[in-house]
Parts: sequence; structure tokens; C-alpha cells
Amino acid sequence: FDPRHYLGTHCYGFPKTGPHRLRFLLESVKDLRETLKKKGSTLVVRKGKPEDVVRDLISQLGSVSALAFHEEVREI
Repeated sequence: FDPRHYLGTHCYGFPKTGPHRLRFLLESVKDLRETLKKKGSTLVVRKGKPEDVVRDLISQLGSVSALAFHEEVREI
């Protein structure tokens, strides 16, 4: 979870993620974790700036052969 998604936007100052969306995200992550656990897997969840968190995870894991990501579309 990127803390910057819970700050005001640059246009109108409204939070990018309000309380209802946050509740939906948390419930979705919880459900995904439970589903993966039933299949013998797990889900890593971290809070922080992705550029820091991903770097730290790669360092902790040691052997990473691929990384996939998407970039958020920004309004102009």
C-alpha cells in the first residue's frame, strides 16, 4: 500500500482513496490472501513507497529473475 494514495490529489485536494474504497481494497486483499493460502501459496503485503518496498523485497529474497509492474495513468 503506497501511502501517497491516501493523500489529497493535486487537482482538488480530495483523497485518491477514501474510506469506502480503502475498505474494499482491504477486504479484497484479505480474500486474495485466504484464497492463495488454500492453494498452498501466500501473499506479501507491504506499506510504503513501491520504489523502496520492491527494492527491499528483492534484496531480502536474493534471487529474483523477473519483475512486472504497471504505471498509473496520470491526468494532464
